[in-house]
Amino acid sequence: MTRRVPPERWSAEHDVVVVGCGYAGAMTAIAARDAGADVAILEKMPDPGGISICSAGGLRVAEDAAAAFAYLQATNAGTTPDDVLRRLAEGMTQLPAALDRLAAGTGAAVNRRPSPANYPLPGYGTFGFVYVDSLPGFDPAAEWPHVQGSPPGAHLFKLLLHNLERRALAPRTGVRAQRLVQGATGRVLGVEVESANGTETIRARRAVVLACGGFESAPDMQAQYWEIKPVLSAAFAGNTGDGIRMAQAAGATLWHMWHFHGSYGFRHPDPSYPFAIRTKRVPDWRPGDEATSAVALPWILLDRSGRRFMNEYEPYLQDTGARPLTRFRPERQDYAAIPAWLIADDDGRRLFPFGRPTHNQRGVRYEWSADNSREIELGIIRRAADVAALARDTGLAVETVRQSIDAWNDSCEAGHDPWFARPIESMMPVVKPPYWYAEVWPVVSNTQGGPAHDAEQRVLDPFGAPIPGLYAAGECGSVFGHLYMSGGNLAECFIGGAIAGRNAAADGPTA
Repeated sequence: MTRRVPPERWSAEHDVVVVGCGYAGAMTAIAARDAGADVAILEKMPDPGGISICSAGGLRVAEDAAAAFAYLQATNAGTTPDDVLRRLAEGMTQLPAALDRLAAGTGAAVNRRPSPANYPLPGYGTFGFVYVDSLPGFDPAAEWPHVQGSPPGAHLFKLLLHNLERRALAPRTGVRAQRLVQGATGRVLGVEVESANGTETIRARRAVVLACGGFESAPDMQAQYWEIKPVLSAAFAGNTGDGIRMAQAAGATLWHMWHFHGSYGFRHPDPSYPFAIRTKRVPDWRPGDEATSAVALPWILLDRSGRRFMNEYEPYLQDTGARPLTRFRPERQDYAAIPAWLIADDDGRRLFPFGRPTHNQRGVRYEWSADNSREIELGIIRRAADVAALARDTGLAVETVRQSIDAWNDSCEAGHDPWFARPIESMMPVVKPPYWYAEVWPVVSNTQGGPAHDAEQRVLDPFGAPIPGLYAAGECGSVFGHLYMSGGNLAECFIGGAIAGRNAAADGPTA
């Protein structure tokens, strides 16, 4: 790929150029400005917020850095250097105070809640969450109708915008960064962008920080890095891997490209609707502690042969729920459970909404009905009078389907799932016709892969050397390379963004 060389005249100049304005980009810009830098924030979408604004808004925090490091080390399985994980663990202990500083004088209701990590591994009990539960005078639905997510996620981003405004920083929207500009030595000097003004080159006198997310909406990259396909994007069209591509062109090595945060969900029948719809967010449960957390889940999943193939309610379903759909059948040249069939009975259909849309995009809005009736009208969920009709409509063998449902119901009666160890509390029989069924697909909420970085957030080349003048923060090269931790991406956006911003402000100046 041809290296972009410095132009004779730059379109604009700043000390630090931040690409992307979600949690990580905003926090980077705040930290860089507080360190005395002149900062530009470039956001390619019409509105800032990225995928961050769709989040649940819980920042992972910790009481003890050593315990937090032990947990991160166990769940990353050697995919991330210890010094990077230690820096994140230390930052988690400092994050409540950092959020308090951001909230000072705003009237924000900041609350901390104990919540051990997702798996009973070393150090899991040290963790909790901190949330912004409210901001005076701010109504997310009224101010941001293009966003469907959780109110605390919107409150958190609104607080960051308030802090940007305090510092006279405004993201420049509708500006897409395309290439990094490098000098003869390989130092990153700036960025080439496309905007309403055409092509511009923006100089970074000190450094560029890539905080522009992952590749949820880049099927070309997914096809190369993921075994499972297709995977449908749940929330944001703007994350097309721009920062990853730019970093690669500048000489970066990549990490964690296989790892994404995702589950299973539905396609909307309207082809103009741009996102998949995840299944309802059910409470996470911790192995050994199921009885206090898990709730009734009214469905089972059958693969394309009509057999159950997974625990439909894994401990952290929204993170690992897509993984069991990965199995490929070489003899048929297809995936055994893509799509899979979600099966429920009439009592289950009435229990709660099966889906929960989340997204950040203008002109998109879909509200899932409380009793799934609207989705039945749309054909997302379909009706079968009996098991024979269910088998006929899904194209499955009737005896196989009958055996699968009977075996499940026997397990519910016995209070034990001998095949996949689903929590007893979640087991609900499928016995009352009519039966309801829907296709479900792998769904990505966000990716973890991208340019590798060190503990100072400096982007690294394949030999482990920093690329001068280039940093990354947040989802653009997340530290999570094996098992994700709920709230972990949000924490690293704040912690890594602050590190990147401070270091970028102190870098250079470039020649």
